[in-house]
Amino acid sequence: MLSAFQQRWGIDQWVAYLKDKEIPVLPETRDRLAALREEQQDRLAPKELAGVVFSDPFLALKLLRRVEGRHSTMLGHETTTALASVLQAGVDDLVRIVNNGSLADDSLAGMRSCIVRTVLAAHIARAWASMRADISAEEVALAALLAETGELLLWHVAPELPQKALDELHSGRARRSVQAQQQAAGFSFKQMTLTLVDAWALPRLIAMLIRGSDTLRANIARIAEDASRHIGAHPENPAIPTDLVNIRNLIPGVSYHSLIAPLPISAEYKEQVLQALDSGNYSKTPDENTH
Repeated sequence: MLSAFQQRWGIDQWVAYLKDKEIPVLPETRDRLAALREEQQDRLAPKELAGVVFSDPFLALKLLRRVEGRHSTMLGHETTTALASVLQAGVDDLVRIVNNGSLADDSLAGMRSCIVRTVLAAHIARAWASMRADISAEEVALAALLAETGELLLWHVAPELPQKALDELHSGRARRSVQAQQQAAGFSFKQMTLTLVDAWALPRLIAMLIRGSDTLRANIARIAEDASRHIGAHPENPAIPTDLVNIRNLIPGVSYHSLIAPLPISAEYKEQVLQALDSGNYSKTPDENTH
């Protein structure tokens, strides 16, 4: 429950409060890791553990902050992938991080939706980025996974605030998510994410990709986030063809058939979208929920 004092906080107060707050992990992450350890008798492969990290944006952030603060200074380079985080932490440390920390309340519908959205965005970003041989798909995927850190942490410590933003949106008092967040909290959750990224001094490359600097990698991550949000709003969202046109502008040598493959939408709708794109018979649909 937010105190009367917290209800008047602006972004600076929230960042100061969240900056040193313990980051939780998802209950299913703890269960999944326990099942893997039992199945493999503690002979856990780093790549498999990186897969666990990619299913939990809280854990990805927690692990990245831990290894970046402890190892990168000694090693002289930044940590920019989930696998690098796992390798630097080591299996024992990762198990301790998961088992000894607090747990997020993923029964909250809003938090669950945000987690699903970020995990899907990371999956799409990795798939699309891998279609370009000149960039690291894992770096792009990690940036997409962490892009909604501000909202996720608010769901963890002050769920009334993001819920109020959803209420503003669903009631019609706000037409877009950013407007709803401004009305509910006085700032956008993207602003919160970016300010926290700076406060935590996350790796410069990851910070740049989350910020959406106008580079190929950042734009792939951004379009993957858009596609994930559109699919979450409706699996046959009319904005999906525009997402595919936008990503193909960045990866022009790849077919629409390949670009649509990672999207978890029905085969029937994929066929409809491909036919519309092939014929040019589609209209650009603005993303009313993100701007």
